[in-house]
Amino acid sequence: MDTFSKILDDSYKRAKAELDKSLVTDSGIRERIEAVALCLKNRAGVRALLAGLLAKVDDPKIDIRKPYTDISGRSKEGCYSGRAYDERYIQKLTTDSYSLPINATTAFLTPGFRTKNIILTTNVELEGRPAEMYKALLELFDDIQAKRVSARTVMDEVFRLLILERERRRQSIEGLLRDIERTVDKLPLAAEDIVNLIGQHLACKNSSRLPVLIIAAAYRAASEKLGERILYLHPHNAADKQTGAAGDIEITIIGDDDVVTAYEMKMKAVTIDDINIALTKIATHKDTIQNYIFVTTDKIDPEVREYAARKYEETGGIEIAILNCFGFLRHFLHLFHRSRTAFLSAYQDLVLKEPESAVSHALKETFLALRKAAEGAK
Repeated sequence: MDTFSKILDDSYKRAKAELDKSLVTDSGIRERIEAVALCLKNRAGVRALLAGLLAKVDDPKIDIRKPYTDISGRSKEGCYSGRAYDERYIQKLTTDSYSLPINATTAFLTPGFRTKNIILTTNVELEGRPAEMYKALLELFDDIQAKRVSARTVMDEVFRLLILERERRRQSIEGLLRDIERTVDKLPLAAEDIVNLIGQHLACKNSSRLPVLIIAAAYRAASEKLGERILYLHPHNAADKQTGAAGDIEITIIGDDDVVTAYEMKMKAVTIDDINIALTKIATHKDTIQNYIFVTTDKIDPEVREYAARKYEETGGIEIAILNCFGFLRHFLHLFHRSRTAFLSAYQDLVLKEPESAVSHALKETFLALRKAAEGAK
């Protein structure tokens, strides 16, 4: 184990042995740590804090308020690359060995921290919300640099809080799953009940990943009947240019590895520009894509739908379609009526396994609570 990983692991173990009481005596500093580590609306702050703490514990000469320098290393002014520490070492805390509730990706590409080259004093106003979290983070940096508290103590306390939060979330999910298990002998939800359940889930805030999971769950539930399977389910916010993806989900025929159908999800109306971009992706993709399907939660413009339909002859047989998300779901559940419970189980599994950067813990809890209420009412 390298030095930096050992620092993190040792701190994690110390915190795990002292879960019942805070390791910080100063109440003000303790409140600031909690404001950053337990901020549910923004998990970037705690990653930035951990990156700075790791640098400071490793080299006390570093100024924790200076996390901006060349990615290759430190400068003589006590600077360090917060992004390098974050991506190389803090990233490991998201793996199964720790599974701590922090951002799945670096904090230093979020609006609050990217493209900065300043000293993070308490006078700085970082972009992002909630402002109280960023204020507490800057004050913590000042506390540590002024030696009012050690970086090691703050790191141990952060780990203690993250472990407690992880266990709280795990127990909450497990409790809801047990409640749902108690309803297995009841009459399964009707197709329309499932449509209403998914509709309620989609109505929640920050639900943009869910339409992708609806399509993925449908193919999981009916793969054998369709003779097709999911080839790629691309991560949330993964740019098509970076991944070479044709869409959010790519489908292939069972026994093959070539993309035949691509799905692209939209939480807004599909436009003619969207169609043209899709045509470019189809033309440059390594496989011969036969269907490109947009699934939207918004209204479908008849002119855009007609424009897409005209491309079939123009492209020599590539069909581009625009479907309403709820229309797709309702038709699927009635067409594969005996697979409706399999669909619901697949959707639940996909929701729970998504990283919290794509589907938040609150959104996962909400689905289980909604399902529990729907099935309990039967």
